[in-house]
Amino acid sequence: VQLQAYGGGLVQAGDSLRLSCAASGRTFSSYRMGWFRQAPGKEREFVAAVAGSTSYTVYADSVKGRFTISRDNAKNTVYLQMNSLKPEDTAIYYCAASRQITTRATMYDFWGQGTQVTVSS
Repeated sequence: VQLQAYGGGLVQAGDSLRLSCAASGRTFSSYRMGWFRQAPGKEREFVAAVAGSTSYTVYADSVKGRFTISRDNAKNTVYLQMNSLKPEDTAIYYCAASRQITTRATMYDFWGQGTQVTVSS
């Protein structure tokens, strides 16, 4: 599976942004998809994950209620809708694919190249 994330940009605090991650391959629906982020000088952290063909989702506490992960298996795409953005959301955001729904980065087999999100105060 090859992944390409896009949709990042520079926004102001309180704004919204939607990230997309396009996947290649015919087995997209069999993968659980996740979003991670990495801020400068910090470790990569889990943001959200979604099951393969159900609506089951998992979120980090820091984004719960503000971010929504979803997927469109017909388009081989996973999305991250980010609302009420804060300066601390500034990071490079990565999408990833795993055979199981998990918050652990080491359990993800495929990674996209990342897209920069910058939130100004």
